[in-house]
Amino acid sequence: MSADHSESVLPGELLAAARRVVEENIAAKRRIAVAESCTGGLVSAALTEIAGSSAVFESGFITYANEAKIAMLGVSRDVLDTFGAVSIATAWSMAQGALAKSGADVAVAITGVAGPGGGSEKKPVGTVVFARAERHGDPADIIADRKFFGDIGRGGVRLQAALCALELLLPGPAVEAE
Repeated sequence: MSADHSESVLPGELLAAARRVVEENIAAKRRIAVAESCTGGLVSAALTEIAGSSAVFESGFITYANEAKIAMLGVSRDVLDTFGAVSIATAWSMAQGALAKSGADVAVAITGVAGPGGGSEKKPVGTVVFARAERHGDPADIIADRKFFGDIGRGGVRLQAALCALELLLPGPAVEAE
């Protein structure tokens, strides 16, 4: 396989980020999982485009509908009803659920409003929420972020969300080499 990305339909920027995630998690001996909503599998697709990803990629959950978030990831209906699908609480629950339903060491969740419709005053189009959960992390230590990319088009929001999710899957500086 050549080093260029000509055989992929995915953007080179996304593939480069996925390659870095795969390589660094192989080095850290970490297995990863993702729980995707607004990205609809884009993060999983990018990761699995990389040869050798099976060494680190455990599973991907695409839970677009709230019912899927509840059934597949164990997100509480109360959390969804109280905070909405695009919230820190939901993203955190999705990440925790992905860990619980997989053998991964780390999971990242993505939920947001890609547009063109579906936005509100509090959660306009381009709002995306991320969360990362780690298998042996302190459950009280919530790693989550809400980003606003703006109304940059559905594809643009999904790409930027996927890039942020991949960044969250990189091992931190605290990872010790053996």
